[in-house]
Amino acid sequence: MKNIVVLDYGLGNVRSVSNALRAIGASAEVSHDEATILRADGLIIPGVGAFPHGMANLVESGLIPVIRKYIESGRPVLGICLGMQLLFEKGTEFFSTDGLGLIPGTVSIIPILPNEGRLPHIAWTTIRPSEQGRETMFDGFSDKEMRFYFLHSYAATGVKTENLSATVSYLGHDIVAAVQNGNVWGTQFHPEKSGPSGLRVLQNIISSSDGQKL
Repeated sequence: MKNIVVLDYGLGNVRSVSNALRAIGASAEVSHDEATILRADGLIIPGVGAFPHGMANLVESGLIPVIRKYIESGRPVLGICLGMQLLFEKGTEFFSTDGLGLIPGTVSIIPILPNEGRLPHIAWTTIRPSEQGRETMFDGFSDKEMRFYFLHSYAATGVKTENLSATVSYLGHDIVAAVQNGNVWGTQFHPEKSGPSGLRVLQNIISSSDGQKL
C-alpha cells in the first residue's frame, strides 16, 4: 500500500483529498512533520484560497525546504488547484508574490471581459490533454473520461510546451489545466472531486513512484 502525505499548511480540503486516496487503496496521512513527509511514497499539496496567503503559510511553517528536499528524492509531488499554482514562479493575485519556482510560468487572473461572462470558472469541463499528458497523467483515458471539476479565477500563463499536460476552454479562453516537470505534477482541476476520472488521475500519478522510493 502506498503511503501518501497530504501537506498540512493551513489551506486546502485535506479531508476530500484523503478520502480520494483511500478510495484508490492508498494510505493517506495529513501532516506537516518533516520526517513523516520525507518517508512518504508521494506528496500532495492541496489548496483553496489566495496565492499570497498560500505562500505565506508555506514560508511561516518552514515547509519550503522540506518540499524541495522531497522533490530531490524523485518521488511524485502533486499540487491541486492553489497547490498547483504555488508551483510556479510568481502569482499576481492582489500583488506580485514569488512562488516555489518549480515550474516556469506566472499565475494571473483569467482575462474574462464583462460581456463574455464572469468568474470564477466553476464547472465540470472537458480538458484537452497534450501528447505528454496522454502518456502520463491521463494514460488509459478515453476522450469521454476527460471531464473534471474546476473552481478557480486564476490560472497559469507562460507555461512551456514541455511542461503542459492539458488545457481547458472557458468562455473562449484557453486555460492551463494540468502540468508536469519531472516528478512535479499539477492539476488546476480537483481530482478528489472529479469522480472516477479524478481517482484515475491520482492513481496514475501515485503509480509513477514505483521503483523510486529511496
